[in-house]
This record gives sequence, C-alpha cells and structure tokens, in this order.
Amino acid sequence: MYLYYLLSIIIIVLDQLTKWIIVKTMDLYESIPVIMDFFYITSSRNRGAAWGILQGQMIFFYVITLIVIVGVVYFMSRYAKDSIWLGLGLSLILGGAIGNFIDRILRGEVVDFLDFYIFNYHFPIFNVADSSLCVGVVLIIIATLIDERKNRKGMS
Repeated sequence: MYLYYLLSIIIIVLDQLTKWIIVKTMDLYESIPVIMDFFYITSSRNRGAAWGILQGQMIFFYVITLIVIVGVVYFMSRYAKDSIWLGLGLSLILGGAIGNFIDRILRGEVVDFLDFYIFNYHFPIFNVADSSLCVGVVLIIIATLIDERKNRKGMS
C-alpha cells in the first residue's frame, strides 16, 4: 500500500523538477526541437484545464482537486489492496493531481512543456502531471474491465 503513495511522490517530484527546469532555463514560448516536425520542448503556461478549457477558474480547480485527492486516497485505502492496476492508476492520478495543484497554488498557472505535432495536428502542450493523470485513468479502466471479467466468470 505504501508503495502506491511512494509512486505518487515520485510523480510529484519528477513533475515539479521538470517544470522547475523549464521555468529556470527557458523563456516563455521558447521552443527547442527534439524531433523536428514531431516533438518539441516548448515553455508554455496554462491557467485552465486540459486543452486550455476553463481559463482562470482557479477557485474551481482548487475545490475539484481537493475533492479528487480525498476521493483517490479513500479509494486507495479501500480497494487498491485488491487490484494492482487500480492501485497504480490511483497512484498516478494522485501524483498528477497534486503536481498540477502545486503549480496552481504557487504560480497561479500550470507549467506545460511537452509539445507534439501528430501528422498535421498540433496536440495541446502538456506536462508530466498531465501524462500521469491520463495513464492513471487508462489503468483504472483496465482494472474495471478485469474486475468485470472476474465477476462474470464468478457468476457462471
């Protein structure tokens, strides 16, 4: 169980370290090509959520993030013992939520820097916390599907 919290802490540290490096070494909107026409490190800021929605709604994000954190800790303590996929997913969500929450509290905005162009689509710029949140959701979906399959087999 404590390993799940350790994973969350690792995500938070990695997220904050990478953001600190971006803030300290790059000008805002500066872009460094890593793989031309595909992947760039671009210093960007976001006062909203994913894809820039709900710009400037900080009180909303504070409240939602605190609810998510409490909910995730509750579910981890109740159900993560039974499913490694659920535990890992919740750990990643917890780390990602706290990582972006720290930015909102300390900076009033979230630092983003992972910038991809996929074919002709410019994917919204994101960060380690965002990645962690997305992977966490996918792992929870996998855990749910595995649990559903087990329940169906148990009923047969």
